[in-house]
This record gives sequence, structure tokens and C-alpha cells, in this order.
Amino acid sequence: MTPSPTSSPAAPGIILRYLQEQNRPYSAQDVFGNLQKEHGLGKTAVVKALDQLAQQGKIKEKTYGKQKIYFADQDQFDTVNDADLHSLDAKIVALTAKVQSLQQSCRHMEAELKELTSSLTTPEMQKEIQELMKECACYTERLRNIKAATNHVTPEEKEEVYKERQKYCKEWRKRKRMTTELCDAILEGYPKSKKQFFEEVGIETDEDHNVTLPDP
Repeated sequence: MTPSPTSSPAAPGIILRYLQEQNRPYSAQDVFGNLQKEHGLGKTAVVKALDQLAQQGKIKEKTYGKQKIYFADQDQFDTVNDADLHSLDAKIVALTAKVQSLQQSCRHMEAELKELTSSLTTPEMQKEIQELMKECACYTERLRNIKAATNHVTPEEKEEVYKERQKYCKEWRKRKRMTTELCDAILEGYPKSKKQFFEEVGIETDEDHNVTLPDP
């Protein structure tokens, strides 16, 4: 006989994988709603599996009032050093600013060239074009050097910096999302405002320090 959805022995494994993949807090109702259609899990099976996983230490459980929140054990994920993150971000910002400056200069030179070709006589045009082409070639070479990081770091070091930046930004974004969703879940049953909750708990946000999450 096929086991009923409410007593599926596969429920703990399915739910554990789901929480680890999503890495965000959920209530039992959330887990049931997200997995019921695909896996046919009943509400009783979901609640039982979550309690079992929490007792085994495979996931974490927090209780807020009458509501329980479940999420993956964060000890299994790599930690991020804030000092390294800020250092790498500073390097990327400096290189990006130089690249953008040179690109803007090249676009300006190209615009001037187009304007001159429509207003100068042939001899004047040729002379101006030659001068502008020399300047543009100089800017192009500088841009190429910046992109290759020949004047700052080796191409291998540059690639490593970008990889590290992506790793740290991904971790930052993941933890910020998880914290936001956890706070939102708590605030559903919290009698005061979000600002009062943050002040009582001692939570400081990126916005409080004028910090912006870098683009991927």
C-alpha cells in the first residue's frame, strides 16, 4: 500500500534539501504550501518532519509568540571576513572608475570627430582627424592597460579579485535576504513598529551606515 501524503517517510529528506537550497526562514505553513503541489506532502507530515529535523540538529528552529520559524543551519556555509570584503570592493571600485573615465573620454573624442567631419573642409578635416585619431589611440591604449590591470595587478590577480568579490557579494546578499525575511516574519506578530523593534533588539542596517550592496 502506498503511504499517505501525511505520513510520507521521504518528507524529512525533501524538506531538508529544500531549506538548504533556499537558505531562508520559513514557517511550517510556508513549507507545506511550497512543497505540497510538487511532492504531495500533507500538513501533518511537514510539521512532523520539521520537528524531527530540528531535534536532530539538522535545521534551526526559532519561536516567536505562537509561531515557529525554521531555517538551514548556517554553520555549514562559509563565513565572510568583512575586512577582506571591503578591501576587495575598494580595489574594484578604483579600477571601475578608471575604466569608466577612459570610456567616457573615448566617446567624447568620437563625438568631436563626427562633428568635425560634417563642418571642416577636406584639408582641415584630414589634419584634425589625424590629431584626434592619435589622441583616441592613446586613450584606447590606456583603457586596454587598465582592463588588463598591467599597471596595477596581474591578469590572474585581477581575476581572483573579481571571483572573491562575487563570492562575498553573494554571501552578503544571501545573509541580508535571510535577515530581512526573518525580521519580517517576527514583525507579523510584533505589537510595535519596525523601527521600535530594531531599536529594542539593537539591529543596524546597511542604510543606517550609508552602505549600498554592490551590483553583481
